[in-house]
Amino acid sequence: MQGPIIVYGLVGALAIALLIAAFTDIRRRQIDNWLNAAIALGAPLFWWASGLSLWPGVALQLALAVGAFAVLAGLFALRAMGGGDVKLLTALALWMPAVLFLRLLIVMALAGGVLTVVLGVWHITRRRKERLKIPYGVAIALAGLWTIASADAAHWHDAKAWAGPNRALNHTAPVTVTVHGPAAVPGK
Repeated sequence: MQGPIIVYGLVGALAIALLIAAFTDIRRRQIDNWLNAAIALGAPLFWWASGLSLWPGVALQLALAVGAFAVLAGLFALRAMGGGDVKLLTALALWMPAVLFLRLLIVMALAGGVLTVVLGVWHITRRRKERLKIPYGVAIALAGLWTIASADAAHWHDAKAWAGPNRALNHTAPVTVTVHGPAAVPGK
């Protein structure tokens, strides 16, 4: 690990990029390619700063991003998701281990559902005739910010990220099992 200051600086830059993505998606219903590229290109710096190994660490991040892109591109083909949303989520998959990315997807789905209902009600009450366009980048950004805030970025790629927020896995603690004769076995 190169130092937590660099890691937190990069995560801070990611948070700012997510805010920009949400803002541009609200204003123009578009997430710019330069922003998605900047997020994706920031991931290798984050890997280096957090001490992620090439194997299996970086390989797993790349596999997660490729898998996410394959699934999300299918949703794009079905017109269920916009291209900017697909690229933003793929770029975010480069930053987070699978467990944190799954959390991001769950929070994104919940926030996106709330956003859709709120905008749907607004759309109906305003008696709008045109097709409702949901700025799903807002839900992605909120989920990304929630994930960043709920997990210690300095430990995203070690055991603490897999245990959840504020919990660490202790692989060195001895385990003692004591058996006290036949009476200790249930049912005998």
